[in-house]
Parts: sequence; structure tokens; C-alpha cells
Amino acid sequence: MERDDRAVFRRPVMAWALLLPTLVILSLFLYYPTIQTFLLSFYQVNFALIFADKIFVGLENYKTVFTDPVYRRVLLNTLLFSGSVVALSLVTGLALAVLANQKVRGARVYRLLLIWPYALSPAVAGVIFLFLFNPQAGVVNYVLGEVFGVRPDWLTDPRLAFLVVVLTAVWKNVGYNVVFYLAALQNLPGEVLEAALVDGATPWQRFFRITLPLLSPMTFFLLVMNSIYAFFDTFAIIDLITRGGPNGATNTLIYSIYRDGFEFFNTGMAAAQSVVLFVGVVLLTMVQFRFGERRVHYGG
Repeated sequence: MERDDRAVFRRPVMAWALLLPTLVILSLFLYYPTIQTFLLSFYQVNFALIFADKIFVGLENYKTVFTDPVYRRVLLNTLLFSGSVVALSLVTGLALAVLANQKVRGARVYRLLLIWPYALSPAVAGVIFLFLFNPQAGVVNYVLGEVFGVRPDWLTDPRLAFLVVVLTAVWKNVGYNVVFYLAALQNLPGEVLEAALVDGATPWQRFFRITLPLLSPMTFFLLVMNSIYAFFDTFAIIDLITRGGPNGATNTLIYSIYRDGFEFFNTGMAAAQSVVLFVGVVLLTMVQFRFGERRVHYGG
């Protein structure tokens, strides 16, 4: 007879008593703010001194998000920025993990240096790249000036500023991908790779036809985690380097929410954008699970 090791409470009061602290914390700091954000998105809030007047506007805030040219550009920036960060982070992380997995002297030191940027906060990463790409005193412009005789104004050109922010976000998060890809590479079945080598497969063939498919579960996991990072955890980088400029070129949804809510005190629009961002990330994650998991091969 199979034994059931699950805990059984004779009185449900004890179970609820144990769950109560967690439920209270979740209700106060997660469920209640989430519900209030959804409700606030249907209002226009005007702050006047201490009191705030709330005017019900229905779906007007959402209509503005999708029809106003300024907010439509914010949505486009968010998609381009997030897609660029995710793609570059995954490709760079995998490439560095493959190199770090080689048996060379001092491999542990190299791996530690590759992982180190992830230990920094986004604010510190933003400050580092702000100094690196400073038009007057930055190291990047010094090297470009000495070698090619050019000194781009990185932070005032919309395209260059967008590139700087993307590179900063990638550099900050690439160590996270290296850790997981390196662990996955070290746990690949060696007999499969050895059999391919005996059969005469080239290094590129072994990588694309054997290693990459075997890494698909880890790639799928990192795809989801990097998407969440690109949408939510890059606020400090944008705020420190460009503050959404120049001309709104680096203004993404997460930064637009902050500006509308805490600079312009347009909390109704900020709440509507929060809901759009939340729903967008949920839908994107569902699509990734629905279609991306088909290409995932579990097991060796």
C-alpha cells in the first residue's frame, strides 16, 4: 500500500494560522496595490496640494496610450529596446559561456570576471557606461579619437544614445546568462559529443546540431527571464544615462510610468501604462511557453 506523506491538519484553523502571515504580507504589498492600479487606470487624477480629485474617464487613458504619437513611440521604443537586449544578451552569454567552458589555464579567473558585472546594481552599471561614453572625457571617445580621429556625441544623438543604453543593459545582465549556460554546458552528455566527433562532425556541426538543441531548455528559461529583465529592471540604467532622451529616443514604458506618476503626477496614465506593461509581459510569456516550448528538447 502506498504511503501518503502529505501533512494532514485535523483542524483547518492551524493551516490558516500558518498561512496568515504570508497572506497578510501578500495582500498588503501585492494584491491590494495591484487592484488599486487597475482601478486607478480608469480615472484622471488631478493633484491639488494635499487633496486629489479623481474623475472617471473609463478607457480614455488606454486610448491615449495606443493613439497618442508620444505614447505610441514609447511602446515602439519598449519593443525595440527589449528585443535588442534579450537577443544580444542571449547570444553574447552563450558565446562567452562556450569560451569559458574551454580547458585553459586560469579558467576559474576568467569565469569570475565574466560573472562579476551581474553582481553590480543597474545604477552602478549606468554610472560606469555614463563615464565610458562621456563625449569629452570618456575612454571610448579617447580611443576612437586616437585611432580613427572621430569623437561621437553619444548621448545627444538619438540612435547612439539608444545603442549606449542597450549595451549597458546587455553588459549588466550577460553574466547571469553565462552562469546558467556554463552550468548547462558542463552537464551535457559527453558520449553524444564524442560520438559526433568520431563520426567526423566539424566543430560548427557539433555546436548547431547537438550542443544548441541540448541547451534548448536553458535557452527557453533564459528567454523568459531576460524578457522580464528588459521590461522591468532597466529603469535605473535609462534614468542615469539618458533620462529618456534625447527627444524621447530611450523612453520606454517602465521609465514613462515613472515620469507620469512621479514627475507629472498623472497617476491615471501611469496606472494605465502599468496595466499595459503587465498584460503585455503576461501575453509575451504565454506566447513563449505556447510556441517556444515546442522547440525545447528535454533529456539527453
